[in-house]
Amino acid sequence: MSATSLPTGYTAAPVLPEILPTPKERGRVMGFVNRHPTIVIGGALVAIMVLIAILAPFLFTQDPTALAPAKRTRPPSDLYWFGTDMLGRDVYSRVLYGARVSLTVGFSVAFCAGIIGTTIGLIAGFTRGIDAIVMRVMDGLMSIPQILLAIALMALTRASVQNVIIAISITESPRVCRLVRGVVLSLREQPYVEAAIASGTRVPVIIWRHILPNTLAPLMVQATFICASAMITEATLSFIGAGTPPIIPSWGNIMAEGRALWQVKPYIVFFPAIFLSITVLAVNLLGDGLRDALDPRLAKRL
Repeated sequence: MSATSLPTGYTAAPVLPEILPTPKERGRVMGFVNRHPTIVIGGALVAIMVLIAILAPFLFTQDPTALAPAKRTRPPSDLYWFGTDMLGRDVYSRVLYGARVSLTVGFSVAFCAGIIGTTIGLIAGFTRGIDAIVMRVMDGLMSIPQILLAIALMALTRASVQNVIIAISITESPRVCRLVRGVVLSLREQPYVEAAIASGTRVPVIIWRHILPNTLAPLMVQATFICASAMITEATLSFIGAGTPPIIPSWGNIMAEGRALWQVKPYIVFFPAIFLSITVLAVNLLGDGLRDALDPRLAKRL
């Protein structure tokens, strides 16, 4: 009804702005959720873990390093949700703060290994002269079991989070290098790359404009799996005493300290193991979803 047809003394109500998304926008969101559920589930779980790590001081936690011998090995209760360990420390607080260590190591290793491996892979794949030499070095590093190489590198330095990141990044870089090199070998034979070479374009410009952008999709997928692998490796190193210092609450350290009481106090190991498993599963789900979304062959079937 228009304002002119209203009775005398009445005016039309103003048009209210749209608060909810339009049906078209809602359809796009639901369509993305239906096409890529693993991205949504994995991304949501990773986001929850990141929020837990950031907001740990505000989630009813205590000092994760505070000792209370009188309260040691108490089972889960209203006061101690995950119980206490053999030194009376709150397991709930230690698990939440431990998320910071694992996520920091995972994301940092994915970034560092991606940068190192991509740089070496681009140079090796586009420069035929040094390809054989570089890749034989990478093959030599890959022939050593990852955990053994990480332990050897940690033995040369002191235990710290930074050294753990460096050691795991070195062990993961050859895999990124081989992936990028394989992509570059297929791209450098493309007509647009050959045309750029024939026109006299410098090699760094060709790599930056034509090669690197086409390696980002597989590199993103590989980065998620490196992140998950790095978190497992960090927990393994901490579990055997070759990773982060025992004073730092990490999931590997918590499980290492609780293994002696596993049969009588399983909750000390159970809770950090659950958090580690969920986080690794979430990152892997995100990687699988990105692979399906970025693979043109799979995208045609979706």
